[in-house]
Amino acid sequence: MEYFRKIALCVLCLITSVWQLNAQVKKVPQWERFEVALQGTSDGNPFTDVSLAAAFWQQGGDTVNVQGFYDGDGRYIIRFMPALPGMWHYVTQSNMLSLTGKQGTLECVPAVADNHGPVRVKDTHNFMYADSTVYYPLGTTAYAWTHMSQPVQEKTLLSLGKARFNKLRMCVFPKNYGLCKEEPVIYPFLVKEYSSGKPVFDFTRFNPAFFRHLEKRIDNLKHLGVEADLILFHPYDKGRWGFDSMPMEINVAYIKYLTARLASFSNVWWSLANEYDYVKAKNEADWNILIRTVAASDPYGHLCSIHGSTATYFPYWMEALTHTSIQDEAPVEDFGRASIVRGVYRKPVIFDEVCYEGNLASRWGRLSGPEMLHRIWQGLIAGTYVTHGECYQWNTGSMDTIFWAKGGEWRGESWKRIPFTRSLLDSLPQPLQLADVSRDHRTATAGDGYYLIYFGRQIQDEWLFNLPAKNASYQKVRSGTKYKVEIIDTWNMTVTEYPGTFEVGKTIDYRHYDVNLRKVRLPLLPYLMLRVTVTNE
Repeated sequence: MEYFRKIALCVLCLITSVWQLNAQVKKVPQWERFEVALQGTSDGNPFTDVSLAAAFWQQGGDTVNVQGFYDGDGRYIIRFMPALPGMWHYVTQSNMLSLTGKQGTLECVPAVADNHGPVRVKDTHNFMYADSTVYYPLGTTAYAWTHMSQPVQEKTLLSLGKARFNKLRMCVFPKNYGLCKEEPVIYPFLVKEYSSGKPVFDFTRFNPAFFRHLEKRIDNLKHLGVEADLILFHPYDKGRWGFDSMPMEINVAYIKYLTARLASFSNVWWSLANEYDYVKAKNEADWNILIRTVAASDPYGHLCSIHGSTATYFPYWMEALTHTSIQDEAPVEDFGRASIVRGVYRKPVIFDEVCYEGNLASRWGRLSGPEMLHRIWQGLIAGTYVTHGECYQWNTGSMDTIFWAKGGEWRGESWKRIPFTRSLLDSLPQPLQLADVSRDHRTATAGDGYYLIYFGRQIQDEWLFNLPAKNASYQKVRSGTKYKVEIIDTWNMTVTEYPGTFEVGKTIDYRHYDVNLRKVRLPLLPYLMLRVTVTNE
């Protein structure tokens, strides 16, 4: 009896040990953050004196090396974003004895339903999330919103939730610009002293509080389904803080610190600069170094680009750049131009600035709402993407209504059409591209038997049913196939099914017409689009 009692006690101890071990293994959903916090020295300058990294691996799998960072008050942090379910092991490395050789295990469990992972490039010209869900960027712009007062920041998040944009262009550094002059409450670097009322920074010491606040706002965006397109540098400083003219070694250190803190955030994109060619302290060789620094410092390969002034195209063929970020309205003002840019770069094309809806005196800030939406659709039809912006100025004293600069509340009209636009894109079987590029600039295909035909500003009372014989790389139109037609009013947000079906005949000069040459009667309105799809009726 005593023997069996000892056996039972051993089994109970073994079960208890296994339970305690499992309890110590933290479960982290796929593409979420796992964090290791270590206590170390605060002596000297921990930002420059202490190196910290960790290797994460699965048994028989690849190793992911990540950099740690100093978070103030003797606290050091390592963050990791697991991409594959299963058990992960890690060990730390540091030049400080108290931080090195720390080991542990985490279990990556399947992602929660609303987390699709980081955005990647899909099939050369498009995007998808890491779980293969297609991602269509419909973004907007609020450059300095995280540097505004807390009430303005909260209003910005509420506004973004209403509009359903899924990308936001935003600056890490504050802006000193004619329409944005607010002094930030906290700075990215620690202040050594004040000279004539101006802060003098120690560029070798970061301000952890600043970056914690930025992280909070990036997480806020994630909960809204918004990708944070982070602009790392910009020219809108002009000596006020000196962030646009820091020495190269400081620029590199800043990038390494930023990526160590933020690369584990699944909704981060890197944009090296806004209007990089206006940053006079850097040349193209400098930008190449900084781009490569971002790529080398990010173990997860987040999307990365750089943005120039109007019609200034960076060499986007550079391997470390995943997509374009172009400021140029010309390609989306008329049919056919955007597809030329798409054909030049074997990468996704985003026109991140095509002027903005607003009432500013500046020519780049006074589009009407319909024109803003029209330019978005001009890009989409051509297989490219366009970023929105709004800059209405009602109060020239406070200027807090300019969403493009500061966020806050919407004042325009085009933002209201974004949920409808997203619903149309989300219903596509495949991403859009021109069906017969160079010869039909209005007809886009989204796969076998699925077309969108956009009329833009043109107003007409009828349309003769016809489709191009070519259908990009998809199945060509076949004689005898029947189609249904829906009339989409992109501005008034309506979809109306047209009565009857259309049957195509044999090709005539590379086009297929209805066998009875039937036409579609159209409302006399601009910004109409037809959705033509195969039907079994």
